[in-house]
Amino acid sequence: MSSETNWHYENFDPTGSAIGYRITRKLDEVQSEFQKIEIFESTDWGNLMLIDGAMMLTTKDNFFYHEMMSHPALFTHDAPKNVVIIGGGDCGTLREVLKHPGVETAVQCDIDEQVTRMAEKWFPELCESNHDPRAQLLFDDGVAYMKNCAPNSVDIVIVDSTDPVGPAEGLFNKSFYESCFAALREDGILVQQSESPLMLIELIKEMRAEMGKAGFQSFQTLPFPQPCYPTGWWSCTMARKSAGANFSFRERDARTDGLKTDYYSADIHRGAQTLPPFVARALG
Repeated sequence: MSSETNWHYENFDPTGSAIGYRITRKLDEVQSEFQKIEIFESTDWGNLMLIDGAMMLTTKDNFFYHEMMSHPALFTHDAPKNVVIIGGGDCGTLREVLKHPGVETAVQCDIDEQVTRMAEKWFPELCESNHDPRAQLLFDDGVAYMKNCAPNSVDIVIVDSTDPVGPAEGLFNKSFYESCFAALREDGILVQQSESPLMLIELIKEMRAEMGKAGFQSFQTLPFPQPCYPTGWWSCTMARKSAGANFSFRERDARTDGLKTDYYSADIHRGAQTLPPFVARALG
């Protein structure tokens, strides 16, 4: 952060780019067992959360990510009842999942309790469903949780992780995906944040390849805007067990269920299913 200009800049070497925010002050900081978490107040983007110097979320734009990580998968599944979120410590994805009345249980397993405590303090709107009786917040190793998950017991697994480094590194490989495959029911869906389709397409291809090695046979990557992440364009990738699996979604329900959203809609979902030609070519 430059004290002269009062801006915070994040350089992101993998994309050869940077992003900056004009800030007014640092609100909080904690060094957990796993990582450093910082909260800043900005002039135009609300509060910012950084983990080990990397932007995690802002008050202004987090809805893009949280809504697209949850609603496409939940409306693609015929009747999702049991959902597991690996990571997601800011609780925004949990909030979106629990907007679906048919969901009976939503387990959130994040290794770092301090992320949730900081979210409760500085992003309380994201945590408004934390005490929903259907929610269970665990602070544990997500890799171990999925490995010990009962077979055929989960409808949707959402991997709401940071980049594949540090505590999240184990969430992007065949072994972890095998655990997800075993825990999911036959019609289950795995969805994982899959970085920028503009500059990190090779990572998406590698992720899908690792999912394939674990047994998943059908994939769909959905792009969406995310201004606070490198390139401003992000994605999530869904995986299903069977070859040629259907990724059509319950469009009528998406139009009539009355979920309060700021970005996701049936039309947005439909549009996201059509990849730009250069992404479609890259992913085959």
